[in-house]
Amino acid sequence: MTYKVIKGTRDFLPMQMQKRNYIFDTIRQVYTLHGFQQIETPALEGLDTLMGKYGEEGDKLLFKILNSGDFTENKDLTSGDYKQITKQICEKGLRYDLTVPFARFVVNHQNEISFPFKRYQIQPVWRADRPQKGRYREFYQCDADIIGSDSLLNEVELMEIISEVFALLKLRTTIKFNNRKILLAIAQHIGKQDRLTDITVAIDKLDKIGFDNVVKELREERGFSQEEIDKLTPILTLGGTNEEKLSSLKSILSGETAEKGIEETEYVLSRCKEQGTENIELDLTLARGLNYYTGAIVEVKAADVQIGSICGGGRYDNLTGIFGKEGLSGVGISFGADRIYDCLEQLNLYPEEATAQTDILFINFGEKESLFACNVAKKLRESGIKAEVYPENAKLKKQMNYANSKQIKFVALSGEEEMKQNKISLKNMLTGEQQLLSVEEIACHIS
Repeated sequence: MTYKVIKGTRDFLPMQMQKRNYIFDTIRQVYTLHGFQQIETPALEGLDTLMGKYGEEGDKLLFKILNSGDFTENKDLTSGDYKQITKQICEKGLRYDLTVPFARFVVNHQNEISFPFKRYQIQPVWRADRPQKGRYREFYQCDADIIGSDSLLNEVELMEIISEVFALLKLRTTIKFNNRKILLAIAQHIGKQDRLTDITVAIDKLDKIGFDNVVKELREERGFSQEEIDKLTPILTLGGTNEEKLSSLKSILSGETAEKGIEETEYVLSRCKEQGTENIELDLTLARGLNYYTGAIVEVKAADVQIGSICGGGRYDNLTGIFGKEGLSGVGISFGADRIYDCLEQLNLYPEEATAQTDILFINFGEKESLFACNVAKKLRESGIKAEVYPENAKLKKQMNYANSKQIKFVALSGEEEMKQNKISLKNMLTGEQQLLSVEEIACHIS
């Protein structure tokens, strides 16, 4: 009997874990080089921490956990109002992302950390979403945030990190960049600054559904007039280089918000260009669905795989304010490890060393022979060679099949004759070649 795994979640076999760890280690390596420090937060957070931080849609996608014991005792569950019922029977939920728990963390530990605080975090998150290709209910995020600094150099550094990670993974990408202030200025331009969310939700779909369908949604579903749409159209259809788009924006948009948004964007993009960070595209339709962004918005798309964003982030000016700590600006990014995994798998981009198995298996011929093998294996491990000894004196065929099933390249045979000479018969499982070698020679041969 096979027991079903919950839709949107997955088991990972050893080979898959090796590939995942290759991704995590690559990201961790880059974060560490840039001076970020690792933290962890609990999988469970209080609903008062999570609710209201991700918009109405995000609240619906939170996994809520029933209170322990008789959660129905003295409760009126007949109102039909799910929000009211939830408050009565649930106090905890699984984290939706790593950013909001991080904001709570900063407030709780503000006297124990130094600002600006550069943190990274690699942990799973959960969303009660409809599972589909590239979209999971349980997935890992690999976040990096800088909090306690307004400097735009932080945005520049995060663009550099994104570029470095994907260069190491050999994954071709486009970094899409925008600014929330520009989006607000666009809403002001058409006289609908109070309808920013309606505008951004619609235009964010431009890549997926096309311009005509975005216009249709704005007019028929969200009630915008043709005049307002006509004002919006020249902005949504801007082409050319990043510099040309910004130049056009300066002539279309006016006001303090527009000036500030364009100025910030201009600085980040020009500085990135000067520092050699490439493949950044100003995308004026990029909005991202989270409510807390106030400045830069970033999203990364794979060039050779049809999949959603594989990295995203942005600036949030006062996220910690919701937890009582005002005035702390932050900016962060998050790599979607599960989608990156799918991209590398589809493009066959995992290097051989990322999936390396045991280098050498010692065949077990009995008690005396296994002791000899264990001692030799220990010496090889000290040289950095992955060695294991088969635990039982089983038939040779069975032990050889084990080596083949694990794709172990070398098998070591040490019977009485080999032990007398203090040597090992080393068999290459790919070529069939067999040599009698000393421990030192084996180490050199395998290395």
